[in-house]
Amino acid sequence: MNSFQAFLDYLRLEKRFSDHTVQAYETDLRQFQKFLELSYQIKNPALAGADEVRSWLYQLKNPLPGQGQALSNRSINRKISSLRTYYKFLKRSGLIEKDPMLKITGPRSEKRLPVFIEQKEMQTLLDYLESAKGFKALRDRLIIELLYATGMRRAELIGLKTRDIDFGDASLKVLGKGNKERIIPVSEKMLVLIRDYLKARDEELDTEAEELLLTNSGRPLHPKFVYNTVNRLIGMVSAVQKKSPHVLRHSFATHLLNNGSPLNAIKELLGHSNLAATQIYTHGKIEELKEIYRQSHPKSE
Repeated sequence: MNSFQAFLDYLRLEKRFSDHTVQAYETDLRQFQKFLELSYQIKNPALAGADEVRSWLYQLKNPLPGQGQALSNRSINRKISSLRTYYKFLKRSGLIEKDPMLKITGPRSEKRLPVFIEQKEMQTLLDYLESAKGFKALRDRLIIELLYATGMRRAELIGLKTRDIDFGDASLKVLGKGNKERIIPVSEKMLVLIRDYLKARDEELDTEAEELLLTNSGRPLHPKFVYNTVNRLIGMVSAVQKKSPHVLRHSFATHLLNNGSPLNAIKELLGHSNLAATQIYTHGKIEELKEIYRQSHPKSE
């Protein structure tokens, strides 16, 4: 087994990364591998040094004509992160003596504020979805309501099992990043919706699937299905450019913060490992306060 495949197996089996995450790592490494072959006739990325890495990063930022668009600093830093993890694995496995990434510094990432749906728009969508009848309509409604009411990630939604719903405790168990479990409270109204959906599902499908949410044919949901459903329904009420499942996660956190929830509570509900990841939601609030100050205070000029 070559070092490349061993690394992917390590991510999948030992780190227990999701298939989506492993695929992202593989894409980055395949791109780097292709660059090395074309530019340096190096077929094994384990043989590359810091100079080859810098050359690739420069090309990503300054592509030649006909070789695509320049990547943002954020995208380049993601690829650097993939290489750091790869070379750390090689060093730890004794496959290389020196880690070339120790000499690599990433570009400064641009700060991106989270995109979210306005609370009034979200309420309009929820009101519309209340009329849902039948398995398919109830499932689509449940996808929206679970993402918005819990802030869970798309992969967490797809992995949700019927046994993860605790009707007595009004909560659900989510398996998050790094295989970490967290308990999220839900409303009685949400439990009623889940019961209605399960009843409609049993009437529509002959299935013993463990997964809570299923496609029209009774299979577990896949990422594209969830994205298309969310994109279509958000598009009915909002003109935001991004209409992804993650936008509902951002909306969940932003609306909690705007309505007085402590930041640390939002951190726990989102499953963030540290508070720094949650603090991005305060930036929108700060910008809002700055605008109020500029418009209202006599000394703002």
